[in-house]
Amino acid sequence: MRLTLAWGLVPLLFLHSSALAPGVSPVRIHYRDAGAGPPIVILHGGWGYEVYPFDRQIAALSADHRLVIPDRTGYGGSGRLVRQERDFHHRAAAETLAVIEAMGLERPVLWGHSDGAVIALLMGLSTPERLGGLIVEATHFFRSKPASRGFFDTMIANPDGLGERVTTVLAREHGEAWRDLITANGVAWRRIADERSDANEDLYGGRLGTLRVPALVIHGGRDPRTEPGELDALRAVLSGHTLGPTARFQILPEGAHSPHSERATADEVTRLAQHFLSDAESVRSASPAPPALPDPPGLPDLPDLRDQRDQRDQ
Repeated sequence: MRLTLAWGLVPLLFLHSSALAPGVSPVRIHYRDAGAGPPIVILHGGWGYEVYPFDRQIAALSADHRLVIPDRTGYGGSGRLVRQERDFHHRAAAETLAVIEAMGLERPVLWGHSDGAVIALLMGLSTPERLGGLIVEATHFFRSKPASRGFFDTMIANPDGLGERVTTVLAREHGEAWRDLITANGVAWRRIADERSDANEDLYGGRLGTLRVPALVIHGGRDPRTEPGELDALRAVLSGHTLGPTARFQILPEGAHSPHSERATADEVTRLAQHFLSDAESVRSASPAPPALPDPPGLPDLPDLRDQRDQRDQ
């Protein structure tokens, strides 16, 4: 049996396995579930859901959409994370696909924030036929993040230094292990940067220009996690490809790292999302899903999520 659903005070599902928890079976996944209609799957960032909640978007969208918000392994009510590997974005993409399949969600739109946006883009590359669109917010492009090195060092050596407001929320959502979780995420990002092959290497193996899923890129003009030139590089890659729909870019000058939950930008983000979702639903209803393309040769560190799905089913 691939999964068992457990219904109680909180919604849980159990996967047979997950790349984020090798050797563990079953794998417990907690998720939030609101509304009804075409599905949206929200993918949280590296600190979890509660620090940057989607409360306003849930209130505005749940009348016409079903919003599913899974906690990745290691976060919130899901199973514990033993180690955060350097390729955790790829592993999380595989786990998220398993959740989508377990819940029977038909071509959902993925809304990823920060690390979740990287995961959404990887899924758009590997399984475009399974998705209706992507909203990628505060995403990352470069593996090297020198301007954030001090930030990652604080996550590693002194998580309490992130501030009382943040640490209170982290402790409430993740329990006593919250420091270990934040440290692991910081270590993983340091490894992502330190183990790259060249200074301009990106998180997508040079493949992002082949994205064939409709995408809305939302980014704060004051995002402290964005490197100089990083957003321009992302725009050049996504706007220059010819294999599919061109991504829309919305840069919010007053936005920081979480425009959807910031007072100055939250309502505008919701409006942008509603417009994109309306267009994505029209496209989905009128056209078949794009076929999956094989990976070009020589791409390092980009596992095929379809292969991982097939292995789970055996």
